[in-house]
Amino acid sequence: MAISMYQVSIPRFVHMLGNLSTILDKAHVYAESRKIDPATLPAARLFPDMLPLTAQVRIACDAANGVDTRLAGVTGPTFEDNEKTIADLKARVEKTVAF
Repeated sequence: MAISMYQVSIPRFVHMLGNLSTILDKAHVYAESRKIDPATLPAARLFPDMLPLTAQVRIACDAANGVDTRLAGVTGPTFEDNEKTIADLKARVEKTVAF
């Protein structure tokens, strides 16, 4: 049985991005329950030498878009990299999955 590159890659990215969206939901609930400014978490780092959450989400989305555009031989969407809130990050994940 032959297996395509699509079958071994795109469903994995969709699954990973779904997990990322769930993590962002939990971060939003956490921020609300602790009365934390919503702009704090997207700029946060888990460790000092890590990129902030916004960069981590952008990298995950760009990696998924990069693979699928190369596999399909098409030009992918271009995002502005201007996300500032958890809702903005979730929207980027959703646009990536939709593409």
